[in-house]
Amino acid sequence: MGVATATFVESMKTRDWRHFDVQLLLYVLLLVAVGLAIGYSTEFGAPAGGGMRETTKTLIWGSIGLTVFFVAASIDYAWLRTLAVPLYVAVIGLLVLTMLVGTSLFGAQMSVTVAGLDFQFSEVSKVLMITVLATYLAGRRERVGRLSTILVAGLLMAVPTYLVYDQPDLGTALVFIAILAGMLFMAGASLGWLGLMAGAVIVVAPVAGGMLQEYQRQRLFCFLDPYADPQGACYQLVQSLNAVGSGGWLGRGLTVGGEELRSYLPVQSSDFIFAVLAEDLGFVGGLLLLLLFGLLLWRILLIGWQARDALGMLIAVGLASMILFQVVVNIGMAIGIMPVTGIPLPLVSYGGSSMVSLLFGLGILQSIRMRSHKPAL
Repeated sequence: MGVATATFVESMKTRDWRHFDVQLLLYVLLLVAVGLAIGYSTEFGAPAGGGMRETTKTLIWGSIGLTVFFVAASIDYAWLRTLAVPLYVAVIGLLVLTMLVGTSLFGAQMSVTVAGLDFQFSEVSKVLMITVLATYLAGRRERVGRLSTILVAGLLMAVPTYLVYDQPDLGTALVFIAILAGMLFMAGASLGWLGLMAGAVIVVAPVAGGMLQEYQRQRLFCFLDPYADPQGACYQLVQSLNAVGSGGWLGRGLTVGGEELRSYLPVQSSDFIFAVLAEDLGFVGGLLLLLLFGLLLWRILLIGWQARDALGMLIAVGLASMILFQVVVNIGMAIGIMPVTGIPLPLVSYGGSSMVSLLFGLGILQSIRMRSHKPAL
């Protein structure tokens, strides 16, 4: 799998900022700014409480996340090869800790409180598993078409996926599966074996569905007929559709709804933040947001294409798979074409753990870009 030739300290000293990707940072900052603006709109007019507003917390988490971004960019990503096993152990440990001492959040035991702050270790686990899986697949490029390689990759991802699903957090568990599928496909795994794995997932899906809470099963299938139970399990989706529809082409304007007038829409700053954006900025605002995500994904894939080695390419693919899946599902559930699974909109939805974790992953991507001009180790 290769060994880094520079020490950890040397990898920071020899960083080359001449190849820093300004476009990547620009798209990230624009998406964070959109999240701040829409988050402020959701809180506008709400009575002042005893604690910090979500917008203020987002500014703090964003500052922490950008610091993490630059630190990750300054370190040669080749060190991930050495740290793959400890990182995997850390992922399992954090998820087991969540099961043991986690607190309930939206009906799932998915948050751990430390010094008054809530951390969702499942969010950072997504990024760490991308690096672990990329290290494994990069070391087996000549054997990636074999069933044994695919099965081991699947088993590596199956453990954290189950631990997250058991919280129960179906949305994040599905993100793990999307990451695995995207990385295996781009690594060159056999389509036949991937098809068999997909079939196996479909076969066990009814069993997995049976492990969900009753309210989760009902909410999951609301997109098929949202008005079957508009005041019960489908309430969130119906209100989201109403918000999206009221925005029209250009929207009603930022802060027009505000929390007081838009209290009918649940979790409007996280799961259904796209519904708020569509109501405030309309169809055109939604298209511009999709354009921003498209530019970000293009930049991620371009950096992966230009990476100096397979490890860098696969990390980029994993990040792109994660972001694309979350964007499609989050926006899809807001407009009623995807099941409601509680997946946040990357860099836009409120959530410190999600933002810091993703900025950490994008910092690793920046490290890949900054060192793409150097010879492979």
